[in-house]
Amino acid sequence: MNHFIRKVNDKEDEADFTIMSAPDSAEQESSSEETDSDGAVLLKKNGKVFYCLTIIGQIEGHYLLPSQNKSTKYEHLIPKLVAIEESDDVDGLLIVLNTVGGDIEAGLALAELVAGMHKPSVSLVLGGGHSIGVPLAVSAKKSFITKTATMTLHPVRMNGMVLGVQQQLDYFQSIQERIVGFVSDNSHISADRFRSLMLASGQLVMDLGTVLSGPRAVEEGLIDAVGSLKEALAALSEMCNKQ
Repeated sequence: MNHFIRKVNDKEDEADFTIMSAPDSAEQESSSEETDSDGAVLLKKNGKVFYCLTIIGQIEGHYLLPSQNKSTKYEHLIPKLVAIEESDDVDGLLIVLNTVGGDIEAGLALAELVAGMHKPSVSLVLGGGHSIGVPLAVSAKKSFITKTATMTLHPVRMNGMVLGVQQQLDYFQSIQERIVGFVSDNSHISADRFRSLMLASGQLVMDLGTVLSGPRAVEEGLIDAVGSLKEALAALSEMCNKQ
């Protein structure tokens, strides 16, 4: 029997996520889906089960964002990713991104989890995969971006009080190098090239950085291929069949 993972309650004394049985029928076995409250969807097609995870808006970290902001809460995704990796009933993971970025540590934590998964994973950038969304896009084993999507690469920025001392600058630099290292390790772009795109001037009016269109992100080696949902699902199916 196939199963899927979904949120079942918000009680503090019970687990937020569990494995629940999915309906069995001949029609659903060929192609069906189940959607949970966080916008994730379970796809069943041709005998394979794919978990589709959406990362949208701003990635929320240690501080709550205003209620009017569209956000993805990283503490909701971490247990999902762990459950997907450990589930015998999920064959692959599809990550769909349309994000402006957000909390650096939260984004890197999610990216490291995806990169460390044994399950086949494919990412698809729709609309935008900006800022800390870049490491998330390259964390999957294969990445796609649509022709109209863009990705913004820029230096680390921080809200709140900033001290004008060398230690603060060194801290910013160390954070930036963590991002550069992760992206270069999980894509085909070199650390030097990625760093130069982050620090480029003349393109962003009030910031340093570079905005890459879908085709150019592929040319730079940041993303594997231009494509949309059809190509992403086909690649995920191929990866699962090879296992």
